[in-house]
Amino acid sequence: MATTVVSASGLGKHYQLGERRHRPLTKRSVARVLGRSSHEPPGSSFWALRDVSFEVQEGEVVGIIGRNGAGKSTLLKVLSRITHPTEGRAEIRGRVGSLLEVGTGFHPELTGRENIALNGAILGMRSSELQRKFDEIVEFAEIGPFIDTPVKRYSSGMYVRLAFAVAAHLEPEVLLVDEVLSVGDIAFQRKCLGKIEEVAHQQRTVLFVSHQIDSIQQLCQRVLLLRSGQTQAFGPTQDVIAAYLSDVATSADGDFDLWDHPTRAVHHTPVIRRLRLQTDDGSMTTRYAPYDAMVAEILVEPPHTLREPIIGIGIADHFGRRIFTVASFFEPEGLEPIKGLSRIRCRIPELRLGSGRYLVSVSVQDRYHGELDGLENVAEFEVIWQNSYGTGEPYRPVFGPILSRSRWERLDP
Repeated sequence: MATTVVSASGLGKHYQLGERRHRPLTKRSVARVLGRSSHEPPGSSFWALRDVSFEVQEGEVVGIIGRNGAGKSTLLKVLSRITHPTEGRAEIRGRVGSLLEVGTGFHPELTGRENIALNGAILGMRSSELQRKFDEIVEFAEIGPFIDTPVKRYSSGMYVRLAFAVAAHLEPEVLLVDEVLSVGDIAFQRKCLGKIEEVAHQQRTVLFVSHQIDSIQQLCQRVLLLRSGQTQAFGPTQDVIAAYLSDVATSADGDFDLWDHPTRAVHHTPVIRRLRLQTDDGSMTTRYAPYDAMVAEILVEPPHTLREPIIGIGIADHFGRRIFTVASFFEPEGLEPIKGLSRIRCRIPELRLGSGRYLVSVSVQDRYHGELDGLENVAEFEVIWQNSYGTGEPYRPVFGPILSRSRWERLDP
């Protein structure tokens, strides 16, 4: 009979925004430096989690997915007791290892060696157990020469490598992993995913937050999908991923209405009104050839002037895996300040994509206010193969999504 090791019942977490009591001087000083007054009304609030319930069995690897702001990281913080729920309850049986935000659980002034010992003590490990695992942890983290250096001098990649190595090797019954693995390089990410599989094969339980749908498919038997802090689906991996990707706005002609899109995070301001996909001649479309230019027009209406706007567009494959991102701040000229209802135009000279369906994400930020609005994988377009190489050879999905020209020649030995 399966043993339940993680149980959540009616979990809710409520945050109060816009209040900074007992610090009037700091508030005025910050506002003066930024050249603006605080725009958050006192007493505004939102629920990061609301009525979330689920159970996880011993030995399961459960993925947690959702758009930005859906409540994924908040849920792991509640489960790991970093923060207390406003309502409901959560129970975990056994020793818990957590790899959440970079820096969580490490003391910056202590060395890598001392932080390993500190984390082991927090988890209740005996000294003999820690000594037995120590060399394995250091080898996995690949930081041997720096083990006696204070971790405040580590790069973010070194920090994550050591944090993951400690969390995974101290043999917790339950391992909570957030999307911090994206900080490491590709080789180390593969190494971490292999370690998670190994942990699962040892009948330990893993809760794994990730935007990498292929990793979720590879590792997880079941998936929890959150939307605006609430449970949208919880079940078999393929079924839940299909539900996650079904939120794409539909359009027959490339004109996508995004003003009331359901995947918008509860704490985001509705700034993005529409997205229009066009050809170079201005015709709206959702069908392109591999080497066509794409023109994207975004209709935005910010609540205040964006002095240094940053607008980005991300392209992902049909599994939600990001392929490339373009953004105004990548370009030297950037964007002029945006005030009121505005139409922003972005031209991508060549898509260079193989045939298939692709998803579009849009975000609006300002250097002074941070991210105001962001919608992930909300629009869809299709790339149609048109003998782009001139050889008549078809381009199969197994070749990968990116097209590139190449030149071949035979050289004498």
